[in-house]
Amino acid sequence: MNTNARGSLIRPLPLPASASRPVVTPLSPSVAYASDTPDALDAQYEGRVQGYTYSREGHPNADVVAARLDAMEGVRGGIVTGSGMAAVTATLLGLLQAGDHVIGGNQLYGRSLRLMTDDLPRLGIATSLGDPCDVEAIRALIRPQTRLLLIEAVSNPTLRVADIDGLAALCREAGILLAVDNTFTTPRGFQPFAHGADIVLHSITKLLAGHSDVMLGYVAARDPDLAERLRVFSISTGLSPSPFDCWLAERGLLSFDLRFDRAQATAARLADHLATLPGVTRVIYPQRTDHPDHARARALLGDQGCNMVSFELTGGRAAANAFARAAEGLSFAPTLGDVGTTLSHPASSSHRGLTPQNRAALGLSEGFFRISVGLEEPEALMRILTDAVAAATSVTG
Repeated sequence: MNTNARGSLIRPLPLPASASRPVVTPLSPSVAYASDTPDALDAQYEGRVQGYTYSREGHPNADVVAARLDAMEGVRGGIVTGSGMAAVTATLLGLLQAGDHVIGGNQLYGRSLRLMTDDLPRLGIATSLGDPCDVEAIRALIRPQTRLLLIEAVSNPTLRVADIDGLAALCREAGILLAVDNTFTTPRGFQPFAHGADIVLHSITKLLAGHSDVMLGYVAARDPDLAERLRVFSISTGLSPSPFDCWLAERGLLSFDLRFDRAQATAARLADHLATLPGVTRVIYPQRTDHPDHARARALLGDQGCNMVSFELTGGRAAANAFARAAEGLSFAPTLGDVGTTLSHPASSSHRGLTPQNRAALGLSEGFFRISVGLEEPEALMRILTDAVAAATSVTG
């Protein structure tokens, strides 16, 4: 007979006592958290004391990341979700119901567009798409059932700059919510709440975490009641994030300002360089004077331009293949915001679900590429792009 009953217990054992504390936030992978009594558990669920119960309902690593992003966006009560699309889903399905109508920018990220056009209608939520650079075009889409407008501050991948001030005024006038995806611009480049947004969301996966090893999103609402609805929906539908991803994301956020400034400065140089290369028909970068929304970009973003550059090559898929093969050292991958520069081809990745006609309407030809600029030396990137464009031009001859 084992007389040491406690010695046979698998859990719990107390952590060793320490007069010091960790410099790095500890990783807390536990799914469950033990409470002392049913009364103590009631106190947590009723908000009388702070505590954790089950990681789907919240955990320390998610709260640390949410607090950092709240401070960056100037809000309280934001939540971290399992992906950027989970943040979009929480916004649309957590705040809308059958019979409602939602308007989306017509240049949203490809999966956001598919959610709007394919999934919401089958759930009884009507959708319309319009140009976020044209307030009157959006006004024409508003119905009595319209509840929300979802736009991107700077669109993916066409880098158009939404008329956020005008749209915010329109939404206040019409009594509808304005939700802004701030992924490309980030809080360092633009703060939507200061310009009238009701909801702000991010794909943390991208530049905020910045290392291509995290899949997370973030959504916050100015109104505490809306924030609570987003939180409850995310918990109920299992949109919760991984503690490990949150732990990695916090590490990425610590260097975010430095990475953003370096990548953005390089992006501006690459945009100007690409514009000089034979075979490049157009370059899209918000701070270039030939950008269609240059004046608005200066007014909203100031000196900020983001780390993304889009451009179009002459020729079709053959030229695109030649360019990607010749861009040695750059990853051809459907992502952005990594420490290394990546290339994306929307026609074969983010916007492949659209018809060729719909892609053409957005200006996404087979020669259209988006560059997510990383931390390499600008001169090295310019040499790689020069050679890759020359290879593409040689194919189209």
